[in-house]
Amino acid sequence: VQLQAFGGGLVQAEGSLRLSCAATGLTFSSYTVAWFRQAPGKEREFVGVISRNGVTTVYADSVKGRFAISRDDASNTVNLQMNNLKLEDTAVYFCAVTHRNSAATSTSLYHFWGQGTEVTVSS
Repeated sequence: VQLQAFGGGLVQAEGSLRLSCAATGLTFSSYTVAWFRQAPGKEREFVGVISRNGVTTVYADSVKGRFAISRDDASNTVNLQMNNLKLEDTAVYFCAVTHRNSAATSTSLYHFWGQGTEVTVSS
């Protein structure tokens, strides 16, 4: 099983960026898929999650209303659309999956992780 997060880069504040997570060896529709991020010197934190049904989403308060997760079953990818980016969104973003059929927000509940893609928001 491999997860590959991509789409990161440098973007100006208030700009947008779309991250994607692709998988080999598993089908996203059978898992709950989440995005986490880790800023320099900080712990990894929950960003958002999409449930196995592909409909239910839950977001951290810090990104609610700005970020949106979607799943594309045809391409077996999960996307994170990030709008109105802020300086504090700068981090390495990771996608992860769990067998749990719930909107899990704890890193300990996820057992497959991608390698991360870096997002830098500049002023």
